[in-house]
Amino acid sequence: MRIQFVSLLLALLCATVLSLPEDGNPRYRKFINQHVIGRMSADRCDAVIRSRDITMTDSNECKETNTFILATTKLIKPICGRAGQPYGHLTKSLQPFSIIVCTLRNQGATRPNCQYRGQARTRRIAIACNSGYPVHFDRDIAHFEN
Repeated sequence: MRIQFVSLLLALLCATVLSLPEDGNPRYRKFINQHVIGRMSADRCDAVIRSRDITMTDSNECKETNTFILATTKLIKPICGRAGQPYGHLTKSLQPFSIIVCTLRNQGATRPNCQYRGQARTRRIAIACNSGYPVHFDRDIAHFEN
C-alpha cells in the first residue's frame, strides 16, 4: 500500500512538473540541457557534454565550444526580465556568474571522441530571450569593477 501511495505521489509530481509553461518551450529545454548545471569542475567537460548529447546542431560533430553556467534556472531565467539589461539584440546579466568554458581540443572529431579543455571563469553572460525564457547562450562578458 505504501509503495502504491509513493508511486501515485511521484506520478502527480511528474505531471505537475511536465505541465509547467517552460516545458512547452523546446528551445528553453535545449538551453537548460546545453548550458545550465548546478555544480561542475573544469575537468568534467568531456563527461558532461557526452552525457547530455551535446554536439553541433543536427550533426554528430563535436561542438567547438560549450559554456556551462553554474547556477539554477531560478537565477538564470530572471536575466530575461529584471536581472538583465539590453545588450544589442541580446540580454546581459546584471550580475556575474561562475561558468565553465569547454573548448574542443581535437578539432574535427565526432561523437563519442570529443575531448575538451575546461576553464573556470566568473563573467556576466549574454543570452537571447524569447517570451521571457532564455533560449540561446551567446557569450560571456568580462566584467571589471570601477
